[in-house]
Amino acid sequence: MVARASITGPSSHRRPFSKAESAPERPDLVAVGGSALKPIEKAQIRLIRRSFEPGRVDQALRWGLRTIGARWIDECTKNLRHLYGLERLPALDPNRSFICVSNHRSFFDLYVITAMLVRRGMPHRMMFPVRSHFFYDSPAGFLVNGIMSFFAMYPPVFRERSRATLNLAGLDEVVWMARRGGAFIGLHPEGTRNKDGDPYALLPAQSGVGRIIRHANVDVLPVFINGLTNDIVKQVSSNVRKKGDPIIAVFGKPVDFGDLLETNSSPRLYKKIADRALEAIGELGVEEKGIRAGLVEA
Repeated sequence: MVARASITGPSSHRRPFSKAESAPERPDLVAVGGSALKPIEKAQIRLIRRSFEPGRVDQALRWGLRTIGARWIDECTKNLRHLYGLERLPALDPNRSFICVSNHRSFFDLYVITAMLVRRGMPHRMMFPVRSHFFYDSPAGFLVNGIMSFFAMYPPVFRERSRATLNLAGLDEVVWMARRGGAFIGLHPEGTRNKDGDPYALLPAQSGVGRIIRHANVDVLPVFINGLTNDIVKQVSSNVRKKGDPIIAVFGKPVDFGDLLETNSSPRLYKKIADRALEAIGELGVEEKGIRAGLVEA
């Protein structure tokens, strides 16, 4: 375990829109989607999209995340959880945005990663793009989104080829939120959950993540996490009994993309940026493997 510490304060050189800049209009997925969206999808997108606007709803969701969401995740993992590399993170200035990139082994990877940062003082509103199926086409998905993440699971990602163009509007809104400032955006470069038996073998990076990073102009924080299961009952039971695989998260310093972020945009560039983000995660995976071996031997 690591000692609790504040991680807010002055941050790095990257910045949100300045007062002198005319910020572009926020992308509207409902307007873009039109008849391609079901009525229930339109309703949920409108409600959750509106919740990110400054005001009482936004403040209430932030409060719920700090006092309820992060706390129960902490309680459900604290006996097995080990965090490393927090000192590598920049100060998480509440006026700036950050992108967190992580490997994807469990449904709960980003829940645990961000909950631990919130418990250490991170004040940001969080945003995790999520598959539209279930989370946006059913009342149950809306309920789970609210209870599990206080509506952080936004915007929806559509898997159907017939609606793939809607994802561009979603990516653009993530970029807009990042540039506005005050958002903490969790992304999985692999795009989907990795079911390979080897937790250190990563899936290919998806270019959509590179597109967001290229245009967001914010620090990208890599994390490798390992040890979580996909069975919440089993995970909580193991934590209570203090028996089970250690949950190890290793944080890295902001990813150095060299001159990639200054290069003219193209699909090939987006893939290179996503590959670099995944490479940084893989490097932390090597570190986690050594830490895990030491814990097992101890």
